[in-house]
Amino acid sequence: MASNQKNNSRLDYGLVLILFFLFLASCIAIYSAQTTGQYNENFLLKQIVWYGVGVCIIAVVIRLDSDQLKKLTWYVYGLGLAVLAFLIIAPSSIAPVRNGAKSWFVFPGVGSIQPSEIVKVLLILALARLIADHHRKNVVKTLGTDFWLLIKIGAITMFPSLLVMQQPDLGTSLVFIAIMLGMVFISGVSWKILVPIFGTLLSLIGVIFYFVLWHPEVLEKYLGVKQYQFGRIYSWLDPYNYQSTTGFQLTRSLLAIGSGETTGKGYGTREVYLPESHTDFIFSVIGEEFGFVGASILISLFFLLIYQITKIGMEAKNHFYTYLCVGVISMITFHVFQNIGMTIGLLPITGIPLPFISYGGSSLMGNMLALSLIFSIRYHHKKYMFSSSD
Repeated sequence: MASNQKNNSRLDYGLVLILFFLFLASCIAIYSAQTTGQYNENFLLKQIVWYGVGVCIIAVVIRLDSDQLKKLTWYVYGLGLAVLAFLIIAPSSIAPVRNGAKSWFVFPGVGSIQPSEIVKVLLILALARLIADHHRKNVVKTLGTDFWLLIKIGAITMFPSLLVMQQPDLGTSLVFIAIMLGMVFISGVSWKILVPIFGTLLSLIGVIFYFVLWHPEVLEKYLGVKQYQFGRIYSWLDPYNYQSTTGFQLTRSLLAIGSGETTGKGYGTREVYLPESHTDFIFSVIGEEFGFVGASILISLFFLLIYQITKIGMEAKNHFYTYLCVGVISMITFHVFQNIGMTIGLLPITGIPLPFISYGGSSLMGNMLALSLIFSIRYHHKKYMFSSSD
């Protein structure tokens, strides 16, 4: 009995409470979305089942301490790359092409599994171990050791990014880059290296954006960019001019959120039809039914989640744990910022779901796996603090 109480005290109940409220918000929004969606499926029941799977993932991973996680890191990272590579060559019977992308395995009785959602977390593990090992071996820092660390971080990120781009899946590749950038900033690499590199990258992005807007034929000729791929940029900048084609979802999303005004139209009283509202555009459902107030409450939950993870990372005495927290924060923050940003027209539409809210088993499993690492950090951090009595 005493042992169970001791183990329970190491569970982060603040994180549990936030996750529970996100679960409730997801169920409420998905139930409403599926009643007016284009599908005849019970997505709410499936989401509850996937949340149950996620809780099982947490129950398993929480038992792994930093040494065990480090030992597993390169094995699971390599396995993740192998699965992504197999996805490219897999027959269409188990890996069909959907909406122009080959990103899912289909299992009878289970549904679709998108391995890249899990690989995001495996990348966080790999980068955290890479950075921790590098600093352990290079106690004396120089520009040379920092530059070598940056090269290794880029290489570890490049492998899954290239495999995902073959699907193609630009949205997930952007998440990989966001994770990498977040961990580069916390890795201790000198700003003498980072400033010129990121300055050059920003300039390159500006040049590419210039050609997209005024000379797209150059990108088509030299980079092989397809004409339809420019549509997302054009419909983002001027959605109402493309509302019958690529701008349809954005204009409907803006109408739904705008019509919700301050307090919303009320639960279950949606009037704006929006395709895929149970997945990528779930925030539009919340904005229409609960208005600015409901949307703000949801965003506040994400702020609390990020705060709690930040607090755990700052209290951890293990650098590997700190890097894990930064990776998870980078992943979740980018997802939230990109998803909400695209539904209100601030960012182009990329098909990135809203963490813990949008329907999707793969996305939810990936996010729950990420949180399981955070639960493990808190669980074992408290163990170390009071280890004298263990």
